Amino acid sequence: MKKEQDFFWPGLSDLMTVLFAVMLVLFVLSFKLFQDRELRLEKYVTSYQNIEELELALQRLDKSEYFDYQEENERYELKVPVYFDQWESEISPEYREKLIKAGKHLQGLLQEVGQQSVESEPDIKYIVIVEGMAARDLVNSQRNQNEQFIRDTYLLSYKRALALVNLWKENGISFEKERFELIISGSGIYGTGRYTRKENEGKNKRFLIQIVPKTGKLESGEHEVDL
Repeated sequence: MKKEQDFFWPGLSDLMTVLFAVMLVLFVLSFKLFQDRELRLEKYVTSYQNIEELELALQRLDKSEYFDYQEENERYELKVPVYFDQWESEISPEYREKLIKAGKHLQGLLQEVGQQSVESEPDIKYIVIVEGMAARDLVNSQRNQNEQFIRDTYLLSYKRALALVNLWKENGISFEKERFELIISGSGIYGTGRYTRKENEGKNKRFLIQIVPKTGKLESGEHEVDL
């Protein structure tokens, strides 16, 4: 009996030591997971605050003479009226001065927003989408259903957006490449927020600006333009 007791207590002690070690490991892992989750939550809160700051800053775009906010589509329309001849993408000299002023206004605002995000949240980036649009054919409405015509209007509206970006670039309007990714797009005769009344169809030859915050690294690609 004494021998059994001699084996029992050391065995129990070893078992308790193992259990304590397991509990200690589980505690350390749980604490580490808790810390990681807490850091992620803090980062989410900071990112959310930066997005709110962006939205507040962008309200100044809406109050300017150059931009108008489309609440239903959450984007900005460039209010500078631009008339393009049919199938033309070149911006006439008479519109350039106001478009340059609008670009400088946007540049100044984004520089301010970018600097704020650098100080508070270095991982938050912004995608700036410059979208061109085209008008439907009101004389021959059947063309609006033609696949080649639709493809041509996509290319045309893209060229118009590119012309605006090039105009800004030629006049020293640039966005910080590390903080902003510029995407040039064309929605052709489609897209949301178009004028639908026939008498207003010509107004669809316009530009839209969308600014979208994102977190993470901006990867270089063919769609990225050094503005």
